[in-house]
Amino acid sequence: MDYIRFGQTGLKVSQLCLGTMSMGSSAWKGWVLDEDASNPILRRALDLGINFFDMADWYSIGRNEEVVGRNLLRMTAREQLVLATKVFYPMSADPNDRGLSRKHIATAIDRSLARIGVDYVDLYVIHAFDPDTPIEETMEALHDTVRAGKVRYLGASTMYAWQFAKMNHVAAINGWTQFVNMQCQYNVLYREEEREMLPYCRDQGIAVTTFSPLARGFLARDAASARTVHDLYQEFYGDDIDREIARRVREVAARRGVSAAHVAMAWVASSPHHNIPIVGAAKTTHVEVAVEALGLRLEAGEREFLEAPYRPRDEINDQNPVRRPRALYPG
Repeated sequence: MDYIRFGQTGLKVSQLCLGTMSMGSSAWKGWVLDEDASNPILRRALDLGINFFDMADWYSIGRNEEVVGRNLLRMTAREQLVLATKVFYPMSADPNDRGLSRKHIATAIDRSLARIGVDYVDLYVIHAFDPDTPIEETMEALHDTVRAGKVRYLGASTMYAWQFAKMNHVAAINGWTQFVNMQCQYNVLYREEEREMLPYCRDQGIAVTTFSPLARGFLARDAASARTVHDLYQEFYGDDIDREIARRVREVAARRGVSAAHVAMAWVASSPHHNIPIVGAAKTTHVEVAVEALGLRLEAGEREFLEAPYRPRDEINDQNPVRRPRALYPG
């Protein structure tokens, strides 16, 4: 495992980040692993050199942070971990227990730290854009978490590029802490961030972390899984073009003598749009495959073959609900 600079910061992170949405409580979502089943995956990730772990308060409504934090700290020293968590989604029926208001951010960070069992997190990510809260209020509140020593770096996720740029601009003109990370969806079936977000991040030296490199498993299997049965976002994938791209992924994999998951992950990890893939795992072999894929270099012709059927499609974010893919330029 190589360790790379996180954007323009001095922070060093592993080439892969372990996404932990699948760890916490099966009572929250049917495909989520309970604590006993999560521990071997965390251990294997550490053994393979992963030091970067992504959590969220909303995952299993807090249980995710408890399970991942408690067990990682039993396995290794806090100083050897790069821990990320997120804030935005509702944590209860309380109307103030959600969003990016000063009130919610101040409460949420303290609760997250207590659940994880740490004094600070390395990366605090807003899970989405909040149209109901002034940007100035959000950015100053986030800056205060950094000044208080509770957060080292700030990140954002799942929004339009203009929103992300505007938030960083507001922080810059006020002397507040800016975002150093964008977390967005990116895979061979979903490449919309190549239009504006990825070029913006490259221009600004912002680290990019990418989730769903296997398109929530669509690129890795032919049959349904516990995840696909329960995951509403899975409805976004599955038209004729998606199936053709998935077929091509399998074809390249067969030629290379590897699995489709290897090829799909390698496409993301070796993208000219430099990024750190966030790997989800339901078993230790999923982490192993992701690490192996780092050494798989696709040839230019293979990338062209995989990408050729792609067409523009709807973006996925909270201002644009999940819909079926559509061709923006018919014919």
